[in-house]
Amino acid sequence: MHHFFTKPDILSKLVLKKNRTEQGARRCRKRGGEKRMADMLVKLYHLNWDAGFISEQAQQGVCIRKPVGPEKHVVIDWVRANFSAGWASEVDVAISRVPGTCFMAVKADQFIGFACYDATALGFFGPIGVHETFRGRRIGSALLRACMLDMKLKGYGYAIIGDTTAFAFYEKTVGAVEIADSTPGIYGSRVKHNK
Repeated sequence: MHHFFTKPDILSKLVLKKNRTEQGARRCRKRGGEKRMADMLVKLYHLNWDAGFISEQAQQGVCIRKPVGPEKHVVIDWVRANFSAGWASEVDVAISRVPGTCFMAVKADQFIGFACYDATALGFFGPIGVHETFRGRRIGSALLRACMLDMKLKGYGYAIIGDTTAFAFYEKTVGAVEIADSTPGIYGSRVKHNK
């Protein structure tokens, strides 16, 4: 598998220095009081996890798994109702891949969260969402780790987190670093729905 980021000198030019303080990084990410979005890079080859995050969630009664075919329409409808039509489209793409590239968090036979990769572009992570009543329970972290581990096991060396404002979450959870000059990135030329 060919990876675009193979030379350390190229990588260092693309990725902002990680040694900035978090406070300084937050100041750099805001423009005129408004949060800006950027892509982030994850070195999958540095991630050494077992699947402990899955059993941690199971202790809370949450199952982290991939949806099966007959659930596809239910998952897409749930994402559209709780998040957005755009994210529902990306989930449709991720579930339709073989093997699928979408993970769900399920509690008491109800969907409570999801995360996908390879939905917008190959090597891209996202979208990710957890229903607001279940946030703060590390479910998003477990879904992110499930996707990153799946990507790593498929042979990806890097993952790109596309168009995010959740810099601190990704830095803390998977050691992601911001990619310089990545806004608007791949999303800049998309056609939006006319009302």
